[in-house]
Amino acid sequence: MGLSITQKIISSHLLDGNMLENEQITIKVDQTLWSDLTGIMGAQILESIQADKVSTEPSIFYCDHNTLATSTENADDHLYMRTAAQRFGVYYSKPGNGICHFLHCQRFAKPGQVMLGADSHTPTSGALGMIAIGSGGLSVAKSMVGEGFRLTTPKVLNIILSGKLVPGVSAKDVTLEALRILSVKGAIGYIIEFTGDGILNLSVPQRATIANMSIEMGATTGIFPSDQITRDFLKAQGREQDWLEILPDADAEYDKVIEINLSGLEPLVAKPHMPDLVVTARDAGDVKVGSVFIGSCTNASYSDIVKAARILKGKKVHKDIDLTIGPGSKQVLEQLIQDGVLADLVASGARILESACGPCIGIGQAPPMNGVAVRTSNRNFKGRSGTNDAFVYLVSPETAAATAVTGKLTDPRDIFDVESLQDCKEPAVYKIDDSMIIAPSAVADHKNIEIIRGKNIVPLPKRDVLKETVSATVVLKLGDNITTDDIIPGGSNILKYIANIPKFAEYTFCYTDPTFVERAKALKTSVILGGENYGQGSSREHAALLPMSLGVEAVVAKSYARIHKENLINYGILPLVFKNKADYEKVDRSDVFVIENVYEQVDKGEITIKVVNKNIEFRALIELSDYDKGVLKEGGAVNYLKNKLK
Repeated sequence: MGLSITQKIISSHLLDGNMLENEQITIKVDQTLWSDLTGIMGAQILESIQADKVSTEPSIFYCDHNTLATSTENADDHLYMRTAAQRFGVYYSKPGNGICHFLHCQRFAKPGQVMLGADSHTPTSGALGMIAIGSGGLSVAKSMVGEGFRLTTPKVLNIILSGKLVPGVSAKDVTLEALRILSVKGAIGYIIEFTGDGILNLSVPQRATIANMSIEMGATTGIFPSDQITRDFLKAQGREQDWLEILPDADAEYDKVIEINLSGLEPLVAKPHMPDLVVTARDAGDVKVGSVFIGSCTNASYSDIVKAARILKGKKVHKDIDLTIGPGSKQVLEQLIQDGVLADLVASGARILESACGPCIGIGQAPPMNGVAVRTSNRNFKGRSGTNDAFVYLVSPETAAATAVTGKLTDPRDIFDVESLQDCKEPAVYKIDDSMIIAPSAVADHKNIEIIRGKNIVPLPKRDVLKETVSATVVLKLGDNITTDDIIPGGSNILKYIANIPKFAEYTFCYTDPTFVERAKALKTSVILGGENYGQGSSREHAALLPMSLGVEAVVAKSYARIHKENLINYGILPLVFKNKADYEKVDRSDVFVIENVYEQVDKGEITIKVVNKNIEFRALIELSDYDKGVLKEGGAVNYLKNKLK
């Protein structure tokens, strides 16, 4: 039996274990990536565990999310992260240089390597034939000090792409079609490997859009072959020496296979408030729109924006529409200026944003109350736009541009000769300027480099070792598909406190249940109940850290999103699963749970929970490797790493 791309890369990086079904393995990590939201946490972790210097090369802090510096808190965060990067041997990408995932594809991603990123959309770099996995910051920090990355041997889902995209249909429509087929949890436990003759017609930026949104299907990551198209892209970036051909064997076998015929796709739309609520643009109905955003790590390439500009050229943005455009990187922005594309966009009435995440994470351009927004970003969870009651539709750049012209959700084929978009391609040679990336200090005495902290930078809260007996009250009962945005929302007014955990914690579940923080503090120890796919979405580890700081001892859910379960372990919270899902209906908020002989039961993998106020009990599973059990018992990964480094 031949090998898939996934199996080839994992086997070449295997440090421990065997690649057998359901077996825990450890793989070597070559590169790490952090955004500013997680990079601040990364620096705090490295300080907390008293690390010397990172061992991965490169490790990069990208300042790309909260870049506006609307207050001293933002500016202090940037300065702290930049000086900490110098201290620990990490690269630092300055604000305005570009979105981490987009920019990493351009300048650092390498075929055949493994990258761990403290952001869920790290799979973007899978476009270049590397295994790029989003994870919690503590897991990334562990890999940076030589721990490797532990995971269960992933199954591999092969999505065969056949045919060729017709004009007016984009890579974004491919991802939406895959979401329509798989749903937001259909690929949990899988790495998605994209193959087929159809990929020969997809550029690296198009592949990046598809790989990026593999996480929205629940996948561990997505990956494409490294082929001649990859080589041409790297050559255009002045990095041809980084190219390595990686193709699946002709007789490679997969755990699951589906096929998508690109030729049969048409413009699609994901309706509020989930990326898998997919319909065609023509079937979405008469949706009046208030704002349009073209950008994010998913759709901010040169060719994406050129197609939108071609549709807008000679026209004016509808009087009721606020159109904003955010190029993915400074490299893209400069090319748009050089080619006169930016002038066409400005003439149409578009507003140009800096190269950053911006509206995708709710930082700027928040819709009005009950507003309707059309966006090319990758998530439309409730509240993610910065407005809790907004309605966000996910679309391609072409559909977004058509909507900006008409004022309502519009299939681009209905107002424009889409055949004329076929020559909107990527530049043959990219403009290279890495001056906004600050390399680590080369000085030998790096330990003496001063890390500058504003008053908003506070040490991480400490966690004691796991308790032998847990007695806690259910503080919150939630349904299915609770996202990390539900647990701790985005938006500049909240995220400016990301380095100040006591202050940041005040916003935990602020939209889901405004009384949560007050009740959790009063209880001192508590439990959260969840449904299916608890913790989906962003890798935001604060969704575990903040509840831990407020006294949450355990979460009992029907199932978990992979990264969030990992984060719960890393912060010493018991991630329990109902053994019998029907027991979920028997327990309620304010019930008192008692778990005795915790260490013994964790080792067995099954926990008996007594509900003392109802005089009943039920069982929950705790599915952990021996390594994760050890981390949990020590009270989380900070304690584990600190003890190990000592």
